[in-house]
Amino acid sequence: MQVQFTVNGRAASIDVPPHTLLVHALREHLQLTGTHVGCDTSQCGACTVIVDGRAVKSCAMLAAQAQGADVQTIEGVAAPDGTMHPMQAAFKECHGLQCGFCTPGMVMSALDLVQHHPHASEAQIRELLDGNMCRCTGYQNIVKAVQRGQQAMAAN
Repeated sequence: MQVQFTVNGRAASIDVPPHTLLVHALREHLQLTGTHVGCDTSQCGACTVIVDGRAVKSCAMLAAQAQGADVQTIEGVAAPDGTMHPMQAAFKECHGLQCGFCTPGMVMSALDLVQHHPHASEAQIRELLDGNMCRCTGYQNIVKAVQRGQQAMAAN
């Protein structure tokens, strides 16, 4: 089936079997491999992308469901000149990553969190990131990174 949508500001048209998950369409058909497959059961959040302004786990969404949608992956977060988004910079500055496998999904979830809860407290950040798992960190630096990114985004 033909699926047409916008990915990171660019029109995309792919031909996929009807049962293709969005995560596989992004990775295998569009070579956007920053979206990771961590569990295939929508438990870990490594596959999180933004679809029409909301964070979704792309392993729990069919590519066909993205028909006509606006999809943003981690590859579309930085500025065209490569300048990191304030949230990406905050993850780097606060050491909010270790192995980095969960980081793309964490950043995408953090962007959604700040967009919909711009004044989230530490407790709210922890609660709202509950659907993203990190197997390396104790989450403390991730929470600090989201707080710093939240402040930087509010200043812009």
